Parts: sequence; C-alpha cells; structure tokens
Amino acid sequence: MDHTLMLVGFAVLVFIVTWLAGLPPFRHQHRKRIGVDYSTGEALACGIFLGAALLHMLPEANEAFHNLGYHYPFAFVGAGIVFLLLLWLEHLGTHLADHHHANSPAYAWLSTAVLSIHSVLAGAALGSTDHLSTAIIIMVAVIAHKWAASFALAVKLVQSGKTLQSNLVAFGLFAFAFPLGLIAGVLTADASASSTAQLLEPSFNAFAAGTFLYLGTLHGLTRATLINRCCNRRDFNFVIIGFVLMAAVASIH
Repeated sequence: MDHTLMLVGFAVLVFIVTWLAGLPPFRHQHRKRIGVDYSTGEALACGIFLGAALLHMLPEANEAFHNLGYHYPFAFVGAGIVFLLLLWLEHLGTHLADHHHANSPAYAWLSTAVLSIHSVLAGAALGSTDHLSTAIIIMVAVIAHKWAASFALAVKLVQSGKTLQSNLVAFGLFAFAFPLGLIAGVLTADASASSTAQLLEPSFNAFAAGTFLYLGTLHGLTRATLINRCCNRRDFNFVIIGFVLMAAVASIH
C-alpha cells in the first residue's frame, strides 16, 4: 500500500510539473521561439535513463522472459523496436520541419504524439518497478526531462497557429500520458493470474528500456547531449554522474 501511495504521489507530482512548465507559453501566446535551456538537467537525465535501461530494465525483462520459459531475447528485440520507432518518428518530425514549416500544426501534433509515447512508457517503467531506490532515481530523471519537454511542447503548440482550446486539449493528453502509463505499470506488476498476464510486466520493461535508451542518446536530434553537446564537458560529466547513480543502485539490489 505504501509503495502504491508513493507511486500515486509521483504521478501527481509529474502532472503538476508538466502543467507548471507548459502554462507560460499558453498564457502569453508567444509567437516566436523561446530560448530556454535546461542542459544540466537534461544531461543528468540522459545518464540516469541510460543506466536504468542497461542496468535495470533490460536485465530484469530478460530474466523474467527466461523464467517464463522464453529463451529467445524478446526483451532486447522489444527495446530495439521501440528505439527504432521513436527514432523514425523524430526523423519524420525533422522532415516536416525542414520541408514544410517547423511551426505547422502537423509538426506540433506529431511532437505531442511522440512525447506522449515517451511518457506512457516511462510511467509504465516506474509503475512496474519494485525497488524504491530505483523508482526515486528514475523519478528524478523523469522530472528533469519532463520540465524541458513540457515547455518545448507548449511552445510548439502555441506556434502552430491552432486555437488555445485545441492546444490545451493536445497538451492535456500529453500531461495525462505519464499517469496512465504508471497505472498500467502498477496493474501489470500486480497481474499474476495467467502466463499471458505475466508477460505484460517484462514487455513493459523492455519497451520502456528502448524508450530510455532513446531518451538517453538520440532524443532531440538537433541538440542531443551525447551528439551536438558531446564537447560540452560539464554536460557530459552530468551524463556520467547519472549513469554512476544507477550503477550504484544496481549494486544495492
């Protein structure tokens, strides 16, 4: 019960942070790109996402599949499929921005869909974890990433030229994505009545691992910490710190 209440608190906190970060662009209806940079928080989140995927989610998913009698590497295949899907969607968004208009409604709604997928799978990963220390550190990474992602998405929606009401609906769908994913993760973690239900938890972990690997590396292709910011030693140090934190947590379990 205490663990469930903690997860509910996490979901409420992420929901509040999402709206706090997203409201200023909607309130002022900015028509120009707003330059806000959360590079340190994003870099720390990258390292945590990488460590969570490689040291926790993928090994746990692979072990769960093995214990259920599946010796094919389904966990790694699932993570790879999600990783490639998100990469393709982001390339599609870049194509829309380059060949149409970066502020077009299609680009804004695609960004909403991609970030909502991220949020659902991140929530599912948090909801399915049984370890308090892992949950807390993943939560830190999610909030660090969510603040920047929420603000950037709100700016894209405002710039799309759609009405305020439709923009708020789109942003609301994004805001509810993380709590919905967390609920799904909790439910699948508790499901044990059948072998089919037991497959849901490692599947969620594998999909979330692919999402976290993507968030930790190629997310934001034009400004990714490990690509365009690879020569920024301070940011890269925070990537390492995040990864070491997850490695330390792995040694505790």
